[in-house]
Amino acid sequence: MFPDAPIYTGVVDRARLSPFLQSRTIIPSLVQGLPFAQKWYNRYLPVMAYGMEQFDLSAFDLVISSSAAIAKGVVTRAETRHVSYVHTPMRYAWDLYHEYRVREARGVSQRLMGPVFHYMRLWDRLSADRVDTLIANSTVVQRRIEKHYRRSSEVIFPPVAVDRLHVHDGPGEYYLVLSRLVSYKRFDLAVEAANRLRAPLVVAGDGPERKALERMAGPTVKFVGRVQDQDVDSLMGRAKALLFPGEEDFGITPVEMQATGRPVVAYGRGGVLDSVIHGETGWLFSEQMVDSLVQAMQDAEKVSWDAQRLRSHAEAFRPEVFRERFREAVLAPLGDMR
Repeated sequence: MFPDAPIYTGVVDRARLSPFLQSRTIIPSLVQGLPFAQKWYNRYLPVMAYGMEQFDLSAFDLVISSSAAIAKGVVTRAETRHVSYVHTPMRYAWDLYHEYRVREARGVSQRLMGPVFHYMRLWDRLSADRVDTLIANSTVVQRRIEKHYRRSSEVIFPPVAVDRLHVHDGPGEYYLVLSRLVSYKRFDLAVEAANRLRAPLVVAGDGPERKALERMAGPTVKFVGRVQDQDVDSLMGRAKALLFPGEEDFGITPVEMQATGRPVVAYGRGGVLDSVIHGETGWLFSEQMVDSLVQAMQDAEKVSWDAQRLRSHAEAFRPEVFRERFREAVLAPLGDMR
């Protein structure tokens, strides 16, 4: 939407960027020069927050931040309008703090997490006041913004590239997991459910939880690793349903799955409440437990899913819809400057 705007970011690994992004002007923060910053940038979180404040944005009338943690913390002039698209207030400092401390942190990191994240919560709350317009990517994120920042926000759903996906007919062959394999996404529930039902499950993706999931997987569970974008359509189209047992801020993959005419079986919290219609485009279960997921899979098997209905619902998340709504949110504050 703004192809000539420079991009300011915490760290950048240019070798991994698309050709489009490689052609852009990208300015990293001072964290870029620290040891192993491109790989272990999350270890530098407090320094990254400081680094964001050091960007000189005084030449700009409009600043747009895309923030799941610290991007909204940039410092701007009083005359500059700052619009922040918030993917979530940092979950590891707020909603998932205790879970991350128990399940993710180890050794020195676990001991330091208390005082460090106490500071980060103070910084996160105060930095939210620097933003003129807050936009949430889902209803649940809107509620978190109100809870943690005491600010109102508008909901604009993320853009989903549904045009690269096609509706597939016929019965599916397997259940599907397609994601980065990290603990909070709870794919252990999907593997256990497939074991219990002796149902075929394809796990696509990689991440720190892959080895643990492979150890618990039965003979009906197949791991295929990371898949290329061009293979996603076929992988989804041959599936019975997508299993989505974690709680996400929004979740692009469930919408992509519906764009292929296939349903989603998901834990009924978080962004899926905006993207999945229970009984029409998917089946939601209420408890993050294996028994609840197994029952939902069995219930979903009894439904005659309307592939065109699923596709029609996914069309509401097209990039064109996002661009129109986001442009309105950006132009409205610019109008106040005239």
